[in-house]
Amino acid sequence: MKNATLCAVVMAVVLALPAAAKEVSGAQFPDAVTVEGKELKLNGAGLRKKLVFNVYAAGLYLQNPSRSSQQVIESDQLKRVRLSMLRDLDKKTITEAIVDGFKKNAKDKLPALQQRLDTFTAAIPDLKKGDELVLTYVPGKGTTIESKAGQKISVEGKDFSDALFSVWLGKSPVDDSLKDGMLGKE
Repeated sequence: MKNATLCAVVMAVVLALPAAAKEVSGAQFPDAVTVEGKELKLNGAGLRKKLVFNVYAAGLYLQNPSRSSQQVIESDQLKRVRLSMLRDLDKKTITEAIVDGFKKNAKDKLPALQQRLDTFTAAIPDLKKGDELVLTYVPGKGTTIESKAGQKISVEGKDFSDALFSVWLGKSPVDDSLKDGMLGKE
């Protein structure tokens, strides 16, 4: 009887603990975050590598998790990408990568998005190892960019959000392995 009681107490304590966060190269991603009063679940997280260098870890948070990149991009739901820098990156390097991702995944939409893309990239600061860049799409409001080193701005339009999220999840993502991680396939 004592063993059964002890086992029940241990199980109750274990079940009461918060779920473990996902760790990618030292960057911690909680299982859920709250945005606009709604819970977003960690869909997946992965590592952006360039040659032999770990550049950043990225986590994708969604209201309705999905393994389909097309469904994630096209869905009109709250969504967030959180980038945790694993090395120093200057503004030029970051913005060039984002613009390149737009060109590869939303070239046909680029003329209509160019002014908003310019506003967005202007808000990206130089980032140091350990800094974070948080990109959040809120239906009806637009996409915000936040960092401790930069200003918080918002860019309107679901079309902009679709193109931005395609940088990581589109047909020509910045990193195939990172895409798989963000979709929870790794």
